[in-house]
Amino acid sequence: MIHSMTGFASAEQQYNFGRLAWEIRSVNHRYFEFVFRVPEEFRVLEPEIRRILGVHLSRGKVDATLRYTPATAISSSNLNLNRKLAGKLLTLQQELQELSGVEQEPDLQSLLRWPGLVEEQAPDPQPLHEAALELLSKAAKDLQAARGREGEQMSAAIRKRLTGIERWVAQIREWLPEIRAALRQKLLSRVETLQQPLEPGRLEQEIAFLVQKMDVDEELDRLAAHVKETLLVLDRSDPVGRRLDFLMQEFNRESNTLSSKSTDQRTTQAAVELKVLIEQMREQIQNIE
Repeated sequence: MIHSMTGFASAEQQYNFGRLAWEIRSVNHRYFEFVFRVPEEFRVLEPEIRRILGVHLSRGKVDATLRYTPATAISSSNLNLNRKLAGKLLTLQQELQELSGVEQEPDLQSLLRWPGLVEEQAPDPQPLHEAALELLSKAAKDLQAARGREGEQMSAAIRKRLTGIERWVAQIREWLPEIRAALRQKLLSRVETLQQPLEPGRLEQEIAFLVQKMDVDEELDRLAAHVKETLLVLDRSDPVGRRLDFLMQEFNRESNTLSSKSTDQRTTQAAVELKVLIEQMREQIQNIE
């Protein structure tokens, strides 16, 4: 089963500590390229994020984004009073009152704004990190499934073009005897217009030379072999994008040779149609993992 390199998946879940949401996008790329955007407290997970994505994906440019919304109750419960600093500030206020001779109640609201008086205690990151990685695995599996579904459509499109190539190869084989006979007759007609007779056997030599020059049996055999090989590759379970891309180069080589050897309008047109089918396959294969 082939997989596309284009896909999108998301996974979102509410936890006691807040809400986590992953979004993963992928597009075609020659290699595996990974870009991620996560809140600062998750940046230490980069090696694990890369490993999880690598388990499910082998090619493509992957963009992963994590959003984290802490629970309000959890955020407020993590605020602690720096009692040592608070006591020091109250002591200083008492000393200031004694020096100034002015009695005044402490302004608690102003004290709360004193840097470091209220400290936020960071929650244990392990449950948070474990949940993020587990949710990422789910999103990565969904992305792989989405790329697989698109890959099935691409496989169907490629198989349809391969059937078209087989039909053109069979059609050209049917035309070849008639084309060779027409070539022989054309050469005989030209000989009849000559003012002097040819040397014995020269006509047959020329005919044999021309027939050999326009012989495309080998190219047709190779095209048929490439069709069979491509069908086998499409049924493989491992990533096959590069292998298919190489086969498209071979298809192009044979169709170009077929076109250059053509001596008949029908085979010339057939070569053009083959190139169209091959190009349509190549466009699909550029996006296969």
